[in-house]
Amino acid sequence: MKSRQINRTILLIDGSRYSGSGTIVRQAVAFSALIGRSIHMINVRAKRDKPGLRPQHLRVVEAITELVNAGTEGLVQGSQEFVFHPGSLKVGRHYSWDIGSGGSTTMMALGMLPVLAFSGSPVTVELRGGLFQDFAPSAFHLQQVVLPLLCKMGLNAQIEIIRPGYVPRGGGMLHLTVKPLVRTLQAVMREEAGPVTKLWGIALSSHLEERQVSQRMADTAIAQ
Repeated sequence: MKSRQINRTILLIDGSRYSGSGTIVRQAVAFSALIGRSIHMINVRAKRDKPGLRPQHLRVVEAITELVNAGTEGLVQGSQEFVFHPGSLKVGRHYSWDIGSGGSTTMMALGMLPVLAFSGSPVTVELRGGLFQDFAPSAFHLQQVVLPLLCKMGLNAQIEIIRPGYVPRGGGMLHLTVKPLVRTLQAVMREEAGPVTKLWGIALSSHLEERQVSQRMADTAIAQ
């Protein structure tokens, strides 16, 4: 990625707008890192039952901070306000981050993807936390749906599910490998649904092997 001048003019972002969720946090920090403009975010996750930065949001901001040598103010768990000052993008080749809870590793991966796409060299990151939970795309959705679509747009990224992880303990692990963009992302137009070529699914359960839960789910799906 070519070096760019850092814009220290702070942009104020109200985290209570629209969904008032962690998505605003992740996207705002990622775009701040890419364009080199500082942000001051207020009302972080104001519309959630537990407002403020949760471990999964805090960790993605810390990760992007490391990737671009950024400076921060007020970046602590539970904070509803923080400042992010991006620095120069100097990405290494391997990273490992642990959310420390069942927080979504897939949402963390999506938050980091825009920055990693402009890294200048292939990057592999290991993310630990939750891979399957409510209100977040599963690791399978990211692997089988989102990344193949981004590939059509020109982004070469893959994930490998090393170990499942569930709420509340987490403990899951995935590896995300991203190769830098070699051209501008291309728009993908899908105005009509394509033909159905295959119908398949994955039955997954944890500590339920004796009760054969995964097998019974698979058998029921096949029988429908």
